[in-house]
Amino acid sequence: MKIKWYWLFKQVAIGPFLRVYNRPEVRGVENVPASGGAIMASNHQSVMDSFFLPLLIPRRVTFLAKQEYFTGKGTIGKLQRAFFLSVGQVPIDRSSGDAARSAIETGIKLVREGKVLGIYPEGTRSPDGRIYRGKTGVARMALATGAPVIPVAMFGTRRANPIGTWIPRPVKVAMHIGPPIDPVEFITSRGLEEGSYEAARALTDRIIEVLVEMTGNEYVDHYAADVKQSLAEGHGYPEGIQPVYNRSR
Repeated sequence: MKIKWYWLFKQVAIGPFLRVYNRPEVRGVENVPASGGAIMASNHQSVMDSFFLPLLIPRRVTFLAKQEYFTGKGTIGKLQRAFFLSVGQVPIDRSSGDAARSAIETGIKLVREGKVLGIYPEGTRSPDGRIYRGKTGVARMALATGAPVIPVAMFGTRRANPIGTWIPRPVKVAMHIGPPIDPVEFITSRGLEEGSYEAARALTDRIIEVLVEMTGNEYVDHYAADVKQSLAEGHGYPEGIQPVYNRSR
């Protein structure tokens, strides 16, 4: 039933509205394999990224969604929970000590089952539109499964759905899909050991480098989560990071 609901939302309930409202365009769909496990690695500008990525490619995409999306209270919480469950998203408890390992193991399982996994290497939404240092989970999943990593560049979603807003704005959105990165070939060509941290770090950095090239966005060599925490606590940007506000790309 969940699979049927996924296609209902995509083709009948939400998809047609977004195609008219935000006029999304996509390039590089031919880079998505027709079958088999794959990892779609995208820059993360807004919640709407998780709507447009599945909308604009022919295969079903599964995301590892934070558990908070499934535990909300009241009418909004129930609707949100029903939506994420119906489209087959997988809840991950990010508060536990084993959260990262659990997410990686779940991702590996999904990819080995032949699914397309959607993931954001930065680990969270960008606080200002720039691209931040990637977490190595994406590389660990790719190296464990041998699945291709397909870079995805999102444009316009931050303006269409600024952080803190619920209703999207009628802003044009675009998505560019790059050629797949073969994880094993990449680390082998650099003489790195497959199970090492160095291999995971190098592959993650390469994925982020490609996203920077594709988007034209500035790179910041800090984790986005740390920057967002510093901003939330009223400390401003951490030392060494030039403040940038209201980035719209």
